[in-house]
Amino acid sequence: MFPKKYAQIFFIIFMSFGMSFIMSGIIVAINTGIADGFVNRWFYSWMFAFPVALVAAFLLAPIIRPIVHKIASRE
Repeated sequence: MFPKKYAQIFFIIFMSFGMSFIMSGIIVAINTGIADGFVNRWFYSWMFAFPVALVAAFLLAPIIRPIVHKIASRE
C-alpha cells in the first residue's frame, strides 16, 4: 500500500480513468453506433481522452478544491 498522503493523487488518477472510459464509450456509441469495430474505436478514443482528463483534473483540482470547501463548509 501507499502512504495516505498520496490518496488525492490516486483519487484523481482513478477518477480520470473511470470518467474518460465511460464518457468516451458513450460518445463513440452515440456518434458511430455499437457496430463492428466499436471496441477498437472506443479504445482509440479513450487513449486520447484519458491523458486529457488526467491533465485537466490535476490542473483544475487546486482551483476547484477551495471553492468546494467554501461551499461545503457553510451551514
